[in-house]
Formats: sequence, structure tokens, C-alpha cells
Amino acid sequence: MATKKVKKAKKKSLRSVSHGKAYIQATFNNTIVSITDQNGDVLGWSSAGRAGFKGPKKSTPYAAGVVVKEVAEAIKAFGVKEVNVFVKGIGGGREGAIRALNSNGIQVLSVKDITPIPHNGCRPPKRRRV
Repeated sequence: MATKKVKKAKKKSLRSVSHGKAYIQATFNNTIVSITDQNGDVLGWSSAGRAGFKGPKKSTPYAAGVVVKEVAEAIKAFGVKEVNVFVKGIGGGREGAIRALNSNGIQVLSVKDITPIPHNGCRPPKRRRV
């Protein structure tokens, strides 16, 4: 009989990250939250669609809270205690996500708005001739 070699699963060694960055993208259609370390390597992420919300419910503050709860569970192994928050977009989940970060045991050190703003915008259409 042939002997089978059994591979033992290696335990993934997780590094300890106490301070991170939280990126919240709050659009009119969805809310996406990702937590990174100081270098920008993603530790965990989630979105309202991934959390099971569909349609207009994805951009609600409640959905943002559920998303942050999922992310907090995902990064628990890394030991993230405090984050700097970067918010992008003007959707309904903006405030809800920041409040949920604080209520899930992650201390918010600062909040910065990185929503892109057009400087003079696109070229307007040519004048209408009637």
C-alpha cells in the first residue's frame, strides 16, 4: 500500500498592527469600507452589497454600520486599536460609518474628507443656435 503524505496546514502568522487607516467610500449607490496599515496594505474590507443589502438600502447609514461591523470582525486578528479616517463621496453612509467605527471598539483619531472637487470642471457644451 502506498502511504499518503498528509500536508499540515500552516498557521498564517498575522503581524500586529495597532494603528491603521480607514477609507470610507460613500456613494449614492453603495458604501465601501477598507482598513489598511500605515503602508497602505489592506487588512480587511467590506461593502454594503457584500453585506447582503440590495438596491437603495445599500447607501443607508444602517448598511454602513453593518459594513463597519463586518470589517471590525475581519481585522480583529491584527489588533487594530486606532485609525485615521479618510472619507470620499457624499452618500448617506458617511456619518453612519464613522459612528460605527467608534462603537465597534476602534478609536477614531482624525477624519479627513478626500472627496474629489473639480477645479473649473469639464468644458461646457457649445452655444445652442436656434
